[in-house]
Amino acid sequence: MPHALYETLNALLLGGLLWAGQTAGGAGTRFQPSAILPSDSAAAFKAVRQSTPAEPAKVRVPAIAGDYVNVYQPGGDVFPGPNAAELIAGKYYADWIPNDHGFVRDDSGRWHVFGITHPLLANLTKIHAGGTQLFHAIAPPGTLNDVLQEGSWKDLPKVLPLSERPGEIRPIASPCILKRDGLYHLVYGPTPLRYAVSSDLIHWTPKGKMNGAPSGRDPEIFVWNDTYYLIVCGVRDVRVATSRNFSAWTEQPPILELPDGVDPESPFMIQHDGQFYLFVCGWTGKWDHQNLQGAYQHKTYVYVSDNPLKFENQVAVLDAHAPEILQDESGDWFISSVEWPHRGVSLAPLIWQ
Repeated sequence: MPHALYETLNALLLGGLLWAGQTAGGAGTRFQPSAILPSDSAAAFKAVRQSTPAEPAKVRVPAIAGDYVNVYQPGGDVFPGPNAAELIAGKYYADWIPNDHGFVRDDSGRWHVFGITHPLLANLTKIHAGGTQLFHAIAPPGTLNDVLQEGSWKDLPKVLPLSERPGEIRPIASPCILKRDGLYHLVYGPTPLRYAVSSDLIHWTPKGKMNGAPSGRDPEIFVWNDTYYLIVCGVRDVRVATSRNFSAWTEQPPILELPDGVDPESPFMIQHDGQFYLFVCGWTGKWDHQNLQGAYQHKTYVYVSDNPLKFENQVAVLDAHAPEILQDESGDWFISSVEWPHRGVSLAPLIWQ
């Protein structure tokens, strides 16, 4: 600090002038150095104050803190069609395969989960054939801690089969759900992204394409500061579009780019302790089409940022396929995983270290 400035500041401190309560500004007026100091000294004073480094925010790292509990185990059902690969419409199939999923609580507080589903095929090269409806399961009453019991979530009738989506493409996949304006909104892929609405989570009305939605798959909705973030997976990148009204979407630059050989799947974003976290499952494309579980790779990368539109800092890798991150009514955190390590949907406790 220049000697002249030091002497001036020292005089001010001794004279008790840092709070100019008796000046024309009135009681409690904050000291303004430019009103008393020479202009160059005031600039130096400001520079000294601004150069003081801020305390860096501590980055919390998520970790799985217990075994997965297989809460939802799909039961047998009649395939609604249309015929696909070896699947016959109207035929009963005992084994069904769930995949990307989304959770929501109803007005009574009970938890629901919706997701991809189709019967298990003998020919695994066509494993996703028959993905023309979504499964719907409901938990018993209680918090997530209360309902963390094997097989406790039960099937409800499947929703949005192709017969109830006239004019749409066959596949329906990767639903995410939120409630706005008194209605539940279920967003689904693949491209073109579409949505449906419901008042009771049972009966759904398709509303068509989402105007301006980015091209991609595995949609997820994150809401922050009255803005909707529609997050999807591209090829080796994660993309986002934003909207203030859920009707008109503006695509932003990619928020994450992955290395060659890894494609993103099932993105999920949360805000925690002043930071944004992006969970992204990775797919390497390496699968022998013989082992069913090989189709559901379970390496999830976790990134942290102070900006929901840009992620670069990887802080963890978790064992989960297509995870959702949930905080229950008691403030406890959980992570889901589907088809790994168990058939169906599983939940495990999540902690922040």
